[in-house]
Amino acid sequence: MNGGTERTKRTAEPSTAENPWPVRTVARKIADWIHRLGAVWVEGQITQISARPGTQTSFLTLRDPAADVSMTVTCAARLVRDCDPPLRDGARVVVHAKPTFFLNRGTLSLRANEIRPVGIGELLARIERLRRLLAAEGLFAQERKRKLPFLPRGVGLITGRASAAEHDVLVNAQARWPAVAFRVVNTAVQGAAAVPQIVRALSTLDADPEIDVIVIARGGGSVEDLLPFSDETLCRAVAAAGTPVVSAIGHEPDSPLLDHVADLRCSTPTDAGKRVVPDVREETARVHQLRDRARRALHGWVDTQCRLLEQLRSRPSLAEPLEPIERRAADVQTQLERARRAILAAVGNEQAALAAARARLNALGPSATLARGYAVVQYHDEQGNLAVLRSVSQVAEGTPLRVRVADGAIRAIAGAQEE
Repeated sequence: MNGGTERTKRTAEPSTAENPWPVRTVARKIADWIHRLGAVWVEGQITQISARPGTQTSFLTLRDPAADVSMTVTCAARLVRDCDPPLRDGARVVVHAKPTFFLNRGTLSLRANEIRPVGIGELLARIERLRRLLAAEGLFAQERKRKLPFLPRGVGLITGRASAAEHDVLVNAQARWPAVAFRVVNTAVQGAAAVPQIVRALSTLDADPEIDVIVIARGGGSVEDLLPFSDETLCRAVAAAGTPVVSAIGHEPDSPLLDHVADLRCSTPTDAGKRVVPDVREETARVHQLRDRARRALHGWVDTQCRLLEQLRSRPSLAEPLEPIERRAADVQTQLERARRAILAAVGNEQAALAAARARLNALGPSATLARGYAVVQYHDEQGNLAVLRSVSQVAEGTPLRVRVADGAIRAIAGAQEE
């Protein structure tokens, strides 16, 4: 009694280096915590079924379709046998199970008491709900889709190993452009492992600076086979990729959600091989055509310029460049002569007018009168200015006078007045 009480007390206390818990105690505590969870509904994909004839228990491996996580499921064998349609690897199911921790092995599994296969109708309904959600978030919008490079340095290809899709993409792309460089990453393209492997391959190729476009290719298949390409995780990873992504899934009628998220949707892998690279023959023919057009355009331009030069050379100003100068020089000389004659005529007329004015001035001026023997007598007035003597009463005897005659002037003194 005292020993049991002591053990209970030890396990109730926190574990320390001095007071560690036994393995059984840790396992029991983990089992207690897990058992308190109760029964849960779990959805996943079956990756392995072990149902041996004659046994009462079957074992399943249930995998998360979008992550690398799986759990073991145990159930009565009849649950597996009674499923309609029969369970197979890759099937999507919903399981009602209770988490169970086995103390002896230290393992965790789910003990199922009900298994419900997810039918095609339910899968299509879920895909449609996801389609509306992604469309509302703008992941299908045309404006976010990027244009593929004209000639990529490298093309990443995600597809199944040795698949017809891989062959179709490589053969058609290399037939169009033999120098195209591919980096092929083989992954699962159906089943529970497909989405995690494709997402990892997409991340690897997106981080490669030599890869300019990524192709995700798969051949046709049933709705269940193509389910990974309508997975939300994969669609969001493609939308977040920095490298343009091409979707080439199935045949023309197949349309998983990846087709709407990708930057380019190709109807088949063969079509993808033709769309990611140009046709070397077409481009060579286009180069030859453009070169011929350039040659014709250049020849036409040269011919036009030659004709223009001939026209310029044939113009009189270039054919006889001195003739206009000589003609203008003659015109200038003529104008100079006309100007000289006009100036001489104007000067002659003005000289004649000046002579006539001089003659009239001489006739009317005092000089002519003085030349006939007259004289002009001047005296100094009260202000000291010279004034013309007009009367003998203006001066007294002895007043200095200035007598101007035709050829000069003399000084005189006024004498006595005469009657």
